[in-house]
Amino acid sequence: MSAFTELLKKMETTPESWLITGVAGFIGSNLLETLLAHGQKVTGLDNFMTGYQKNLDMVREAVGETAWRNFTFIEGDIRDLDTCRKACTGVNHVLHQAALGSVPRSIEDPLLTNSCNITGFLTMLVAARDAKVSSFVYAASSSTYGDHPGLPKVEEHIGRPLSPYAVTKYVDELYADVFARTYDFNTVGLRYFNVFGKRQDPAGAYAAVIPLWFAGMMSHADIFINGDGETSRDFCYIDNVVQMNLLASYATGEATNQVYNVAFGQRTTLNELFSLIQAEVVKHKPEAASMRPLYRDFRKGDVRHSLADISKAQKFVGYDPQFDVRSGMALAGEWYYKNLG
Repeated sequence: MSAFTELLKKMETTPESWLITGVAGFIGSNLLETLLAHGQKVTGLDNFMTGYQKNLDMVREAVGETAWRNFTFIEGDIRDLDTCRKACTGVNHVLHQAALGSVPRSIEDPLLTNSCNITGFLTMLVAARDAKVSSFVYAASSSTYGDHPGLPKVEEHIGRPLSPYAVTKYVDELYADVFARTYDFNTVGLRYFNVFGKRQDPAGAYAAVIPLWFAGMMSHADIFINGDGETSRDFCYIDNVVQMNLLASYATGEATNQVYNVAFGQRTTLNELFSLIQAEVVKHKPEAASMRPLYRDFRKGDVRHSLADISKAQKFVGYDPQFDVRSGMALAGEWYYKNLG
């Protein structure tokens, strides 16, 4: 039996109270669905800057009314200390997912990214520390590796940030470490690598590549690849991320006050990704088989290659990702077809 399976059984017999910031977002809503499905009491905080009510509605439908009664929603901003204090009241575990993502958006508006990702993060840290929560797990980012050329990426070796967004996520790690040493308030940071899956938004100027391409292929729109298509990423299906968040929430001893890579440990080029998505879309829309990508200039601030070493997470918390890019893509493809097709 895996560490995660054992944990889920334990949670069902000993329910606790959780706070998810960014609960109406892609990752936050998936965490909410899993926690409610396993008998937990959850408070969610979101200001709907990048989250959606429809994500919460989908979770409600998925878990049913009985489980949904264990959820309390607070509409508010993580940059407001009173709101954060209210959200942390009576909470055992914090899953801090709220942030303003996107490298291009941070380049266009670094002040807003800084405000949400650093001021908001620090405000949540203070509120959670004062509430004496049992655990504080936060969304870090693989962008922290910056221009470090080594592959696979190992937590202890990072380079210079390549975007304002990357700066903010690195500062979060520094603040978390300082809080551990100054206030004895331990945290766990999760460096996400290109997460994808159900409820990831395909709309907007800063949409992630996988939902954007799914939506584009289903509507037979142009699909653009930045650069030559040989840029590679370690794409991580959402269920792997949910697993790691929950395992990290129960970390003890030397497993706390750490930063972990969260990925599958497999590299996929954008050209390969195009083919994988196309194969899923063709199942429902055969005419997509004739589509070809359009290549354009590399995007400023992008890392050329990314691949995670996940051995640290495996060793310290028993992380065991079950979905590689192909199996995750099949599940994502079905969801996008039903919701966007």
